[in-house]
Amino acid sequence: MALSPMINSDSIARPVKDTDGNRYVAALIITVCLFFLWGMANNLNDILIAQFRKAFALSDFGTSFVQQVFYFGYFLVAIPAAAVMRRYGYKAAIVLGLTLYGCGALLFYPAAMVGVYQLFLLALFVIACGLAFLETSANPLMTELGDPRSAARRLNWAQAANPLGAITGILVGRNFILSGIEHDERSLATMAPAARDAFYRAEVQAVVLPYVAIAVVVLLFAVAAALVQFPRGNAENDGPDVPSGRFTDVFRRPRLMFAVVAQFFYVGAQVGLWSYTIRYAQENAGMGERGGADALFVSLILFAAGRFLGTALMSRLAPVMLLAIFSAFSVALAAIAGTVGGTIGLYALVVSSLFMSIQFPTIFALGVEGLGPLRKAGSSLIVMAIIGGAALTALMGWVSDRASITHAMLVPAACFAAVFFFALYARGSSVRAH
Repeated sequence: MALSPMINSDSIARPVKDTDGNRYVAALIITVCLFFLWGMANNLNDILIAQFRKAFALSDFGTSFVQQVFYFGYFLVAIPAAAVMRRYGYKAAIVLGLTLYGCGALLFYPAAMVGVYQLFLLALFVIACGLAFLETSANPLMTELGDPRSAARRLNWAQAANPLGAITGILVGRNFILSGIEHDERSLATMAPAARDAFYRAEVQAVVLPYVAIAVVVLLFAVAAALVQFPRGNAENDGPDVPSGRFTDVFRRPRLMFAVVAQFFYVGAQVGLWSYTIRYAQENAGMGERGGADALFVSLILFAAGRFLGTALMSRLAPVMLLAIFSAFSVALAAIAGTVGGTIGLYALVVSSLFMSIQFPTIFALGVEGLGPLRKAGSSLIVMAIIGGAALTALMGWVSDRASITHAMLVPAACFAAVFFFALYARGSSVRAH
């Protein structure tokens, strides 16, 4: 999905660099690395779906629990994360988030030793709780640094590290988790029980080394963040247009509420589309799991390219207009993937990632625009909307099991349509405001 110096946003009424010089360069570096780290975690899930489907002989709906528990963690922790930020500042939220992330990754070791799918789901839930702290911290911060009119563009630039992390996650998964060994039901049935058990055990334990390595790196970042100096703030005074910071005030902001809905559908579309790209490639193009992973890798390359291209275009075209254009292309391409199928459908599915690139941060920036001291509360609601990744991925798995993985792609097509209508609404509300 995917996001500046680590500053308590309570204190930001002007860019940090104007008064503090290079004082917070270390915090800036750590924050950019955070975008990379959570991008890697998010897209390793796409590899895990293919791996667990094979290792535990799951249906498509059964594999969707990987994303269901992951994004349920985001949903549960978003508001507590905002509360921690408000009370203790961004530094505490980041250290806690990294610690949870690292501990969740370490849980992959006992889960693999026991060989129980549900323990892997618990580990993913803990990782997601940590990521909720990290994303709730970084996204609103970038919208507050500098000129509010360029917030969407600034947030897109900051998120450039996110697709790089996603690409790294796919490469790690393809080369260190996916074995390339694929047995159909008939060949498994003819195997000796001991050989079949050994196959399943090897596929389950393939996830251990990458996740333990990730845990070590993430926990080292937690130590570094604890030692780095961060700005401290006082009262929330970053906006003259909101008289109070009560959480319930956010529900009186229609654009924010529409942004929450749009983000729910966008994240559902992105997560579901990437989660089942490998399955789609296997069913529609006759590819193996590693070939499907290569298709997903190309998708993420295009996603990263789209992020840079889209952010550059924002200097010439209003972010809300770019969101409308990109979401319209996404609708068309997902619809082709869901109706045409075959190699053409796979191409459409892969290219759709180019146009997904700017949607998350642009929806976010448009949603919190003008919230002033309500920015933290508003951002926590938008982060909660990430639950769409759980709900809609499950829906796609259900459709796939009952129809086909091809027709399941009509779900993200409908989701992108919701984003398109939000862009039209946001453009209209901007015109009325002026």
